[in-house]
Amino acid sequence: MSLKNPLGDAQVTNRLAMRALAHPTRLAILTYLQRDGPATATTLSPHVGATPSVTSWHLRHLASFGLVVDADPSEVPGDRRQRWWKAIARGFSFELGDDAESRALSQQLAAVAQDQVNQWITEVGPALAPEWLRLSGVSNTRVSLTPAELEVLARQIDELIAPYVHRAEADAPAEARIVRILRYYLPSS
Repeated sequence: MSLKNPLGDAQVTNRLAMRALAHPTRLAILTYLQRDGPATATTLSPHVGATPSVTSWHLRHLASFGLVVDADPSEVPGDRRQRWWKAIARGFSFELGDDAESRALSQQLAAVAQDQVNQWITEVGPALAPEWLRLSGVSNTRVSLTPAELEVLARQIDELIAPYVHRAEADAPAEARIVRILRYYLPSS
């Protein structure tokens, strides 16, 4: 797994890994680990809608592609007799192709992103302080670009947010909160 982009995301290029991630439970597991940090199969189970044994099987499947690894004992609380897992990166990216694996993964990612937006709208947004609520929301901008310009723009956006992605939470200002940034690049046909 390569970590070559400015955000330190895992670059998924293996078609079988894409197929593995297109499974809703595996994608939910990886999303949880990226968002919340190391967890056991038992901890993950209620969050991903699977039993601990099924969750454990999916974790081992993700590990076979290098997307999750055993967490370092210093990263986990309490009982070391349980197996703790962590994502190899805070995020991942892949190039959308015309193959079934990348299309299926793209559809699953869009569904997960929509679920995150819906959950934010119903659960988080209404409880936010006015200064946070004012800055949140969705932007939908139409722009005319060549493929080369879109590639440059996407890279510039990644480079712009990279320092915040890589900043340790302990180094963030006291008033900082986790902010989920969803980016879609949707060329017209």
